[in-house]
Amino acid sequence: MPPQPDTLDLVPDQNAVAAALQWLEGIAERDAWPPKLGFGLSLSLDEALTNIVDYAFDDPATAGTPPAVTLHCRQDGTGIALEIVDNGRPHDPTKTPPPVLAASLDEAEIGGHGLRLMRHYLDELRYARSGGRNRLTLVARAG
Repeated sequence: MPPQPDTLDLVPDQNAVAAALQWLEGIAERDAWPPKLGFGLSLSLDEALTNIVDYAFDDPATAGTPPAVTLHCRQDGTGIALEIVDNGRPHDPTKTPPPVLAASLDEAEIGGHGLRLMRHYLDELRYARSGGRNRLTLVARAG
């Protein structure tokens, strides 16, 4: 079996999230990540990439540049940085406040809670826009 690459190029379609999660799972297994670390990064990647696939791109038939997403996983002695780079419309999720928590289940509204989960599992969530690309970095520290 070939080694698991630390970069993955994706077409942002209905198969992108599943392919990305499988890729990340392969890295987690290869490097023996603690279960909580792998779970938090997988959940965060799922949330971020689902939003990118669903909302970042105009109709590919009318777009000038084909939609593209690249994932980079970098590790050092303190943790893991997972960078999601896309050429979709600009959006900084770090500036989006999470919705107010409902007092009861009856008052709860669907949607908007993914960022709350990401902030719970991640140590840092960074965004930058450069060269016509969004760069969202998910950082989780081991331990």
